[in-house]
Amino acid sequence: MRVLVQRVSSATVTVDGRMVGAIRPQGQGLLAFVGVTHDDDLGKARRLAEKLWTLRILADERAAADVGAPVLVVSQFTLYADTAKGRRPSWNAAAPGAVAEPLVAAFADALRGLGAVVETGVFGAHMQIELINDGPVTVLLEL
Repeated sequence: MRVLVQRVSSATVTVDGRMVGAIRPQGQGLLAFVGVTHDDDLGKARRLAEKLWTLRILADERAAADVGAPVLVVSQFTLYADTAKGRRPSWNAAAPGAVAEPLVAAFADALRGLGAVVETGVFGAHMQIELINDGPVTVLLEL
């Protein structure tokens, strides 16, 4: 499981012209793009959620858990693109939707269980993401 996390001052996700998720924190929040591979499970989803929630990438070396920063979770199978050969990425390392969707949902639910305010995109939809990256700070988390 991979999470590409960006520290943001705001982020929205839109599907078919309708906003389906947004965070506009008073300070900073996190945008988490989540990719799932074949051997991921609920345990990894929960551990990665805890790692994200306690990761000290906000101002003054604080974590989202310290300040109650909101998190926007967006599924992104392209985090498992393999570009080693040719010019066309392979998606073989990405888990199929039937495997990935419940694990992305479990990741978001685990964050909620830790006390996070969580918004989400729509799994499998064509989404438009707008964000203001703060810093910029972008970190790849992986288990």
